[in-house]
Amino acid sequence: MLKGSEPSKIKDWVCVLERGTDYEVILAKEYLASREIPSNVLSKKDSSLGLNFGELSKVYLYVPAEFEKEAREALQELDDQIDEDDPSEENGDF
Repeated sequence: MLKGSEPSKIKDWVCVLERGTDYEVILAKEYLASREIPSNVLSKKDSSLGLNFGELSKVYLYVPAEFEKEAREALQELDDQIDEDDPSEENGDF
């Protein structure tokens, strides 16, 4: 698709989350911080276009390589918790 939309390779850091909006990644970063897992956000948003979705606005969350497993497990728990709290799934709403 578009070049440059893949997570950058950063020595000793691993991308554990990729989203199209800042707030999703910041929420995940704060959740990891509450679990004492360090992380950093890398945004590839093109500010001249003003987009907040799609290939031109990817936002990535990185953790040190030694925290990868713990971070992925924590993010899966967060995702599961969000799914449980989503009332639209119970009703079949979109």
